[in-house]
Amino acid sequence: MPVMPGAEPFSHDGGSTGVLLCHGFTGSPHSLRAWAEYLADAGLSVSLPRLPGHGTTWREMGRTRWEDWYAEVSRAFEELRGRSDQIFVMGLSMGGCLALRLAEVQGSAVSGLVLVNPSVTADTRLFALAPLLKLVVPSLKGIASDIKKEGVTELAYDRIPVRAAATLPGLWRITRERLGDITQPVLVYHSTADHVVSAASLDVLRRALPPDQLTVQNCENSFHVATLDNNAQAIFTGSLEFVRAHSRAGKE
Repeated sequence: MPVMPGAEPFSHDGGSTGVLLCHGFTGSPHSLRAWAEYLADAGLSVSLPRLPGHGTTWREMGRTRWEDWYAEVSRAFEELRGRSDQIFVMGLSMGGCLALRLAEVQGSAVSGLVLVNPSVTADTRLFALAPLLKLVVPSLKGIASDIKKEGVTELAYDRIPVRAAATLPGLWRITRERLGDITQPVLVYHSTADHVVSAASLDVLRRALPPDQLTVQNCENSFHVATLDNNAQAIFTGSLEFVRAHSRAGKE
């Protein structure tokens, strides 16, 4: 299946500190490409994989599940571990949930997390109805390009494949059950106006993680896809400062 131009994965060999970035549901590496390139230019080793079913057609995505997306993130992590001394994991929306799940599974092999509008719980009744909807409705209206900045468009699907969406609650549930296992420092960028993910997900994280472990930075001038929005540069620079503050190299 041909990949949409601009939706290709990104990889860069840099220094001994690595960063794995995870894009969101129905999105593509395009939404994080500028972030990945910024970190690569700063000398880090970077991996930004394309999740299965993404960046091609929503119909192809309809044949994939959350387990497929997590498997690709896990594969990219192992590949990056082979060329890095330590790894930070970052993600947008569902990619933030995948990052959390990876930290739960990998433990101390993950040095820290930077999450942008992470999604860890259902915001609408759609997900309760999805197991039935998938039998009669192949797709619903998409959630792409929730961006405040004028003239910026996210390279993502304009339709949501219902079969794929019906698997998301499984990812949320298994991730929430083990949030207490996360010991790494976590930095969250939260858009105060987000039309895709509500504040309920942030509330879950605040209840699960102590204040000295979780730092929240508000993005007052961005919508959901903040990595392409007005606060993008603050996210880029802040994430690099976070890596330097928590990396072993930075403490030597």
